[in-house]
Amino acid sequence: MVRINGEIYDQDGKSVKEVLDDMNIGVQYVAVELNEEILPKVKYSDTILKDGDHVEIVRFVGGG
Repeated sequence: MVRINGEIYDQDGKSVKEVLDDMNIGVQYVAVELNEEILPKVKYSDTILKDGDHVEIVRFVGGG
């Protein structure tokens, strides 16, 4: 199981990119933190989540 933004999901074995796609989140507007380290966007497809990983997905929001 993987913790994503505080919720538990059965996503181990999937890449970060696959998880974002499953959640309908476009990679251009987010930052991903994996186990307390920012993950570069170029690694989203190659980074496979493992049981016990902690992921935080932060969406960029414009405003003024």
